[in-house]
Amino acid sequence: DETGTWKCDMTFWEEPNGKPSTATSTANVKMIYGGRYQETDYQGTMMGEPFEGKATLAYNNASKEFTTTFIDNMGTGMMVATGKYDEATKKVELKGEMVSPLNGKKTPYREVYTFVDANTRKMEMYDTKNGTEYKSMEITMTRK
Repeated sequence: DETGTWKCDMTFWEEPNGKPSTATSTANVKMIYGGRYQETDYQGTMMGEPFEGKATLAYNNASKEFTTTFIDNMGTGMMVATGKYDEATKKVELKGEMVSPLNGKKTPYREVYTFVDANTRKMEMYDTKNGTEYKSMEITMTRK
């Protein structure tokens, strides 16, 4: 169960092998609609600006896969990805497409969510630039 407050240490990369930037935020996680969906509200500072984001995560009983959504106050695009949980690695790998705010083109992205231990989670985001996938974000979440 992930309900509660989490400290998020975030690292970002703008391009493959680029110089990383860091930020911190707080995530408040709760179950909604009779426990069918997990909702996470993020608050912090990014690039010197107040940051707010909302994620939802659910297991779709019909398709037998997870679906996640993400929205934030930095843009107007919704991110949607689907994927499966691997019991052996304790990871959920989700794949989706997002529209680049730079050129308006759809580009694939991948998210890997790892259950490190009872009080630690790791989320890694992989973007594609010039046809090459690279890690664009890593968040280490620690239960408060």
